[in-house]
Amino acid sequence: MVHLSNVQSPNENGLGSEEDKLIRAVKKVHLQLANDEDNFVSSVYGSRFAGADLPRHEMPEKEMPKEVAYRMIKDELSLDGNPMLNLASFVTTYMEEEAEKLMTESFAKNFIDYEEYPQSADIQNRCVSMIGRLFNAPTSEDAQSGAVGTSCVGSSEAIMLGVLAMKKRWKNQRIKEGKPCDRPNIVMSSAVQVCWEKAARYFEVEEKYVYCTPERYVIDPEETVNLVDENTIGICTILGTTYTGEYEDVKAVNDLLNKKGLNTPIHVDAASGGFVAPFVIPDLEWDFRLDHVVSINVSGHKYGLVYPGVGWVVWRSAEYLPKELVFNINYLGADQASFTLNFSKGASQVIGQYYQLIRLGKHGYRAIMSNLTRTANYLADSLEALGFIIMSKKAGQGLPLVAFRLPADDDRNYDEFALAHQLRVRGWVVPAYTMAPNTENLKMLRVVVREDFTRNRCDALINDIKLSQGLLREMDRESIKRQQEFIHKHHTASGKATHNHPKYRVRSCGTLLCPFITPPCPTLLPCDTDRVNRRRNIPSRARLARPMPPASAHMGSTNTSGWSTPTINVPVELAESESESETTHSSTSIRKPKATSTAAAFVGRNHQAVKSNCLSLELPGGQKLLTVRIGCA
Repeated sequence: MVHLSNVQSPNENGLGSEEDKLIRAVKKVHLQLANDEDNFVSSVYGSRFAGADLPRHEMPEKEMPKEVAYRMIKDELSLDGNPMLNLASFVTTYMEEEAEKLMTESFAKNFIDYEEYPQSADIQNRCVSMIGRLFNAPTSEDAQSGAVGTSCVGSSEAIMLGVLAMKKRWKNQRIKEGKPCDRPNIVMSSAVQVCWEKAARYFEVEEKYVYCTPERYVIDPEETVNLVDENTIGICTILGTTYTGEYEDVKAVNDLLNKKGLNTPIHVDAASGGFVAPFVIPDLEWDFRLDHVVSINVSGHKYGLVYPGVGWVVWRSAEYLPKELVFNINYLGADQASFTLNFSKGASQVIGQYYQLIRLGKHGYRAIMSNLTRTANYLADSLEALGFIIMSKKAGQGLPLVAFRLPADDDRNYDEFALAHQLRVRGWVVPAYTMAPNTENLKMLRVVVREDFTRNRCDALINDIKLSQGLLREMDRESIKRQQEFIHKHHTASGKATHNHPKYRVRSCGTLLCPFITPPCPTLLPCDTDRVNRRRNIPSRARLARPMPPASAHMGSTNTSGWSTPTINVPVELAESESESETTHSSTSIRKPKATSTAAAFVGRNHQAVKSNCLSLELPGGQKLLTVRIGCA
C-alpha cells in the first residue's frame, strides 16, 4: 500500500518553536561565516557559472566544480559537427569500446620514457615489425641489415623523417665525391598532400612537380624519371592521392630507373593506401618488393583504424637511415635512440594500433576493406546513374572513395560548390574543390568511405544528393551566385575563423582566399603568391562550405550552424519610421516590425499556430533572407 503523509508545519516536526528558531539561527551563523557565496545548487544550470561567459582569453582567478566544468565544455563541444556525416576526412571516427578503454588507461604514459614504460615500447616494436612485414620489408637475423621503423604523430612527421633521411644520405654521398651539395631537389606529383611541400620548404629542398592533366590525375612515370638529375635526393610516389584516391604506378617508376641505370631512391607515401592495398589487391607491387623503394610511411589513424594521431615510417634497412640523424640519450634512466621531430608523446595511440592489429588480424582487415570497396563501388555506380562523371577508380584500383563531378552543361545554373552547400544544409560535409595545379578548371566533389559508412547511410546520401539537385534546379543562376557570395562572407568556417593570426592569413582583396570565388582573385600578399600559385587547390576542412538555405527554400530546422530556427511564413511589416528600432551590420540590417497577427509557422514539416513578434533579416534593396519569431507557441 502507498504510504501517505501530510505536509507538516514547522511546529509539527517534533521540535518546539524556540528550539526550531535556535537551529535556524545556528545555520544562519554558519552561512554568514562563509567567505563566498555557496555553490550548492540543484543543477549545473542553476549555478552562477551557467549564467556567465566561459573564460576565453585569460585563466580565471578562482576554480569551479568539476561537474560544472565538464558540462560547460561538453555543451560547447556539442556545437561541433557530427563526425559520422563528415565525408571529407580520412581519419578514423569509430573504435570498439575495449580499444577505447585500453587507450584511456594509457593516457598518463609518456611513450618516450622507455625505462619507465618498457612494455609500451615493446608494443611499438611489435607494431613496426607487423607493418614492415605487411609491406614486404626484408628481414635478417643480423639487426644491422634488417628493416627499421618508428611510430610518429602522423604521416606528416613520418614524411618529414623520410625526407630528412634521403637528403642527409644524398648530402653525405655528394661530400664523399667532392661535389656541391647546396641545391637538393625532390620529384613529386602536383597532387601531393601539403605536408610534402612543408617538408621541402622546412628542409630547403627544391620541389620538382609532375603536373596532372585533365585526363591524368597522377604522375606520369616517364616524365617523373626525366626530371631526375644529380641533385635529386629522391622521388615521391603516392599510394592513393588526396584528390581521386588513385594509386600511382610505383613499379613503372622503379623499372624506368633500372632501365636508365639511375640509383635514385623512392619514398612511397602510403598514408591512406598502406592499410588498403595489401588486403584488397595483394599482388600490386608498390612496396619493398621493388628495389628502389627505400622508405614507406602509413597513417594508423586513417585506414589503420585508430583514432588520431599515429603514423608509421619504415626503412628498407639501417643503411637508408644515416646514423647522425639518430640521437642517443640516457637522462631518462637508460640508454635509448631517438629519431623523431618531437620528444614527449602519449602511448595511447600506439596501444590502440596494436589492439587493432591483433584484434582484427589480416582476415579482419581484409573483410573491412572489402566492405568499404563494395560500398564505394555501389556509390560510384549510383552517382554515375544520376549523370555524374566518376573521376576515381573502381574495383579496388584505388582508395575506397568516390571523386565525381557534374557533366559539362552550359544551361545548368549550379556547380559542384553549390551542390556541396545544399548537402551541408542537410548535415553532410562533402568537400567541393578544384583539381591540382594545371587542371584547376576541373571542379569536383569527393566522398571518403570509412569504416562506419554503411550501405544504409550511403543510400541516405544518394537520396539527399537527388533532393539537393532538385532544389538547385528550381533556383536561377543569379540567386545561386548571390547565395554563395553571402555564404562565403558570413557563413564559411574560414570566413569566421579566429584561430589564424592576421599576419599569416592568405588574403584576397581583404578577405580569406576561398574557392567559392572562381577563379580566386590574384591580389595576394607577396609572401603567399608563390605558394598559392602552386598549391592553392588542396582540399581541406577549412575550405568546406557551411551554407545557409535561401528563404524561398523553406529548409525549416536544418540550418548551417546546427541551430534549429523555425521559418515563419508571414508577411512582415517593415519599419518605416526612425522611431522603430533598426540595427545595421555590414551589408545586412535587422529590423523589428510591428506585432503581427496569428501566422502559420512550421518547423521542418510540423505546422503550428503562433502569436508573436518577428525579426526580419534583409539585404539592402529589401530582399528578405530570414524571418524568425520571438515568443512562445
